[in-house]
Amino acid sequence: MHGGRKRRELAKGFFITFEGGEGAGKSTQIARLADRLRQKGHVVLVTREPGGSPGAEAVRHVLLSGAAEPFGSAMEAILFAAARSDHVEQRIRPAVERGEIVLCDRFLDSTRVYQGVTGELDREFVEALEAVAINGMMPDMTLVLDLDPELGLKRALERRGAAVADRFEKEDLAIHQRRREAYLAIAAAEAERCIVIDASGELDQVEKVITAAVFAAIEARAFAATEPAVG
Repeated sequence: MHGGRKRRELAKGFFITFEGGEGAGKSTQIARLADRLRQKGHVVLVTREPGGSPGAEAVRHVLLSGAAEPFGSAMEAILFAAARSDHVEQRIRPAVERGEIVLCDRFLDSTRVYQGVTGELDREFVEALEAVAINGMMPDMTLVLDLDPELGLKRALERRGAAVADRFEKEDLAIHQRRREAYLAIAAAEAERCIVIDASGELDQVEKVITAAVFAAIEARAFAATEPAVG
């Protein structure tokens, strides 16, 4: 039993990633969604990038502290890819294979946007790193929390208080605006995977929209799995 309900494990797990700019509320909404899913008996793994596994967490400080910044965007992208590969193989893939629902705070789209677009890396280079890092482990669903960067940075400042801004929060507003546009472009190009969520509203309203979208997707997966094969 789990939370007073029978544990519900899908025949194949469900991998959901949360993306968006600084201060969009990803961590808050992931925690709320995890609670909702667990209340329904689902087994949930909450994780994050950079990090999520011992090897990847060792790289996290190097990236967010800015220690790798002097070596350029390519070096940062390579470090993200190394961390992601460990994360995928040590935590994400095993959880999905066990039938769990994985909620990940940032994944491949962050590298596409942060290092690829605003880091001005060659697209083929980014795609090659991505292919090696994820090794076929594409998200089933990606929620892009969309927010005006000015408001997002204000929220990020309120959240961290006296702490120092990390490597990416400290960049200027124009760069954050380019990232917002890049996320929306990805969502438009991969609409079968991505859903854009307006993150400017009250937390409860944003949660309601996310919960409805995720539960609909899970039910659709479960229904498809029970449909008899044709032919």
